[in-house]
Amino acid sequence: MRRLHILLFLVGGCAAGGHEGHHGAGTYAGQHSRDIKALSEEEVRGYLDGAGMGFAKAAELNGYPGPMHTLEHADALSLSGAQRAAIDALMKRHKAEVRALGADVVRIERELDRLFASRGASGRAIDAKVAEAASAQAKVRASHLNAHLDTAALLTAEQRERYDKLRGYR
Repeated sequence: MRRLHILLFLVGGCAAGGHEGHHGAGTYAGQHSRDIKALSEEEVRGYLDGAGMGFAKAAELNGYPGPMHTLEHADALSLSGAQRAAIDALMKRHKAEVRALGADVVRIERELDRLFASRGASGRAIDAKVAEAASAQAKVRASHLNAHLDTAALLTAEQRERYDKLRGYR
């Protein structure tokens, strides 16, 4: 019986010791000083720069090449001059669109954050702002996915297959 007590004491002591130094700090500790609490600086930059941020994985990993990586591999894909020009123009249009859409996401997330910071949050205001944010984020994702769809349409089946090999998908 004494061994059981010692064992329980040791196990309990180890379990309690595992929390030393945390002093109640939550997983969000340090994030309270962000300009927009729900977005990291990296995420804000990604939205404003029109970065992919994984939004087009469904397309990319299912055989729909993205314009940026297609241009990066232009020589290996044997793109024609017309294909390069068309994909370059597509990329420029897409980047302009997705940067504007990303700026909307950042603006709306900032507004949502300010609702709480000003203590002006209400159920109705939150519902409206979250719906607006979700719509803006959906537009960003759709832009990225459509850029992949449009790029794939400019390539031959052989080029799409070669792209997948170059990217390590096959």
